Amino acid sequence: MKQIILLIALLVSLFTYSQNITIDSQTYTPQQLVEDILIDSDCIDNVTVTNVVGGDFGGADQSYGYFDATGSTFPFQSGIVLSTGRLNNVPGPNNNLSDDDAPNWNGDADLENALNESGTINATILEFEFTSVASQISFRYIFASEEYQENNANTCQYSDLFGFLIRPDDNQTPYENIALVPNTDIPVKVTTVSPGVPGSCPPENETFFGSFNGADSPINFNGQTAILTATANVVPNETYHVKLVIADENNYRYDSVVFLEASSFELSSDIGPNRLIATENALCEGETLELNAYQNGQNTYDWYKDNVLVQGGSLICGTCGTYTVTEAGTYTVEVTLANGCIAYGEVIIEYASLPIESDAILIECDLNQDGITTYNLFNASNDLTNGDQEVYVDSFFLSETDAIANINAIANPETFENTSPFQTVYARIVNRSNCFNISELELQTSNNILTIPDLQGCDGDVTDGFTTFDLSEIEASILDQIPVDSNVTYYETEEDAFNETNALSNTFENSIANSQTIYVKVSTNNQCFSISTVNLNILYTPLLEADETHIYCIDSSEPLTIYGGVLNDLPNNYYYEWQFNGTVTDINTSFYNLTEPGNYTVIVTDPNGCSSSRTITVLPSESATIEGISVTGVAPNNTVTITVSGTGDYEIALDDPNGFYQDNFVFTNVSQGFHTVYIKDKNGCDAIEATISVLGFPKFFTPNGDDDNPTWQVIGTDAQFNQITSIQIFNRYGKLITQQNAMTAGWDGTLNGEPLPSDDYWFIANFIDGKTYTGHFTLKR
Repeated sequence: MKQIILLIALLVSLFTYSQNITIDSQTYTPQQLVEDILIDSDCIDNVTVTNVVGGDFGGADQSYGYFDATGSTFPFQSGIVLSTGRLNNVPGPNNNLSDDDAPNWNGDADLENALNESGTINATILEFEFTSVASQISFRYIFASEEYQENNANTCQYSDLFGFLIRPDDNQTPYENIALVPNTDIPVKVTTVSPGVPGSCPPENETFFGSFNGADSPINFNGQTAILTATANVVPNETYHVKLVIADENNYRYDSVVFLEASSFELSSDIGPNRLIATENALCEGETLELNAYQNGQNTYDWYKDNVLVQGGSLICGTCGTYTVTEAGTYTVEVTLANGCIAYGEVIIEYASLPIESDAILIECDLNQDGITTYNLFNASNDLTNGDQEVYVDSFFLSETDAIANINAIANPETFENTSPFQTVYARIVNRSNCFNISELELQTSNNILTIPDLQGCDGDVTDGFTTFDLSEIEASILDQIPVDSNVTYYETEEDAFNETNALSNTFENSIANSQTIYVKVSTNNQCFSISTVNLNILYTPLLEADETHIYCIDSSEPLTIYGGVLNDLPNNYYYEWQFNGTVTDINTSFYNLTEPGNYTVIVTDPNGCSSSRTITVLPSESATIEGISVTGVAPNNTVTITVSGTGDYEIALDDPNGFYQDNFVFTNVSQGFHTVYIKDKNGCDAIEATISVLGFPKFFTPNGDDDNPTWQVIGTDAQFNQITSIQIFNRYGKLITQQNAMTAGWDGTLNGEPLPSDDYWFIANFIDGKTYTGHFTLKR
């Protein structure tokens, strides 16, 4: 029956030759797919399919079946395929998205438990039982998925699930998933076997990734793994239950498939993992490895290297279950069991070269020149490895024997103190395949002594013995004493200098007042050239008065003298530079005579070169200039307003120069007549004075023949008089006695030459603006 089915498959493949794979979901029953396509072995018995689950697409299409890749570039020629979508969407070209769903298509709890995941749907399942005469079985498979998306961050996050679950047929033992990344317990998924996505996620087990697929791919999926092998240890002749299952996770989008190679489900013999340079577990040059395929029973063993028989058969020891590898190659073993069945094993062995041996010398500084000092042995790493980034210094040892045996490593290689001058220690140099070589490191001391001048620093604004130093000036002072391209670093303690810890920045404020010694370390090619000391000295800086502000009267003919302001010392002990608004105006005088306001800066320099400065701000002021005097109203009901101009700050007093001064230049109810106002500058510039007149009408006059008040006359100035057009005088009965203007000599108390009696008289003053002022006065005789 098996031969007939295989013949049919061969004929189908001949008539369906194509660059893409073909699929068939109808020709084979699930029992035939497992027993005759996947297994096809007389050494695996009692094969029984117990359960099949797939998507219901309402027709002949299935989610599992047979595939034929004859004539295509697909790595398997034929086999069975399980999908989370329609089988018809599996063949290439890869020019559309396989993205199928079906009603009531559930997930699988066993898969979720085995992979510790959740949320599966669209599970395709093939379950079967078998027995084996050997202690190990294996089969080959390829996982492919639409969720492989080149340069897309989704590849880092999403993956469908699949598993090859196996357990003894006792319904008690939990399933074991054997679809794992080789030599790990990591399930194979898009996110665990990937070349990574730049900027989103690094490669994961990239060795086992096959390829991203272009449009001309023979399968309709974006990417696939390399050929992988699932292996399970079994007890001979006991029944095992296998569950092949693949499912979408969380949603039906972006289908995945798993291809199982025809006839690859076979007896196997585990002879160990591949030893590859790429996976950093290759053998080291000169190393041997014993491969062990031994199984209980009367078995024979044929060992092959690169398909050439190297042990067994007609060669010696056909019953040897072990073989010793001494060179690179692909090693296979065929274990012929007592019943004639054959178990196969294969392993690829690669050899990594030993690191190139390179002895070196490490020079460290030694202040007391006794040949004993402290070393950071890793400072010699670049010389010991010849700068090869593929190797590294693993550890250091006191003897070559210990280094080879990798025992008794030096515990403190970063702070190692030698026990004798020119002592040799041994470095174990290791590459990525853990291959090693031993190099010698001779420890020497440097006796270079640098002559470093003291670094001077001026005290700051606060005289406290602390300031900020620019340590790069030290390097500039010793360039002629050190090799080119030296590295100069600074430390507060000798211990820090040796250990290269707590290095000081080039901008450093001393931590000890007035004077401090620090350590200067010069290294060349990571070797110590010298450790020397330098003194940081704080120099006296002139102590000056605080910035101040002065007033200068710009209408004064006298200059204003300002001073440098040195405190606690004689002024002539220093050098001076005066600047006015940023321009140098005078030097070497402790005072300055100025004739204009502005910003004056004086820089006072000690003979030691340290300077201090202060700024004297000179503000302008001047005597007031009266711009106008305004008198509104007639005494005693009036307002006098005086307007002034000038750069000063002014105040004013009325009639008394020593009396009360006010900031307000308005006076009210000023008595009639002439007054004096006094205006002075608060900043000390000259005061001024002025006479003002308040218009008024006398309350009485006495025309009795003496010179006291002989006439009734308006009091004021000509300017005020000019504002009055006429003055009419009436007796108490309203009779007009006389009419005058304000500029006349006044009324003498007569009418038509006859004196009028003592009495109250009334007047009306008529102004140019149409206003009138009415009042009365007394004539006394």
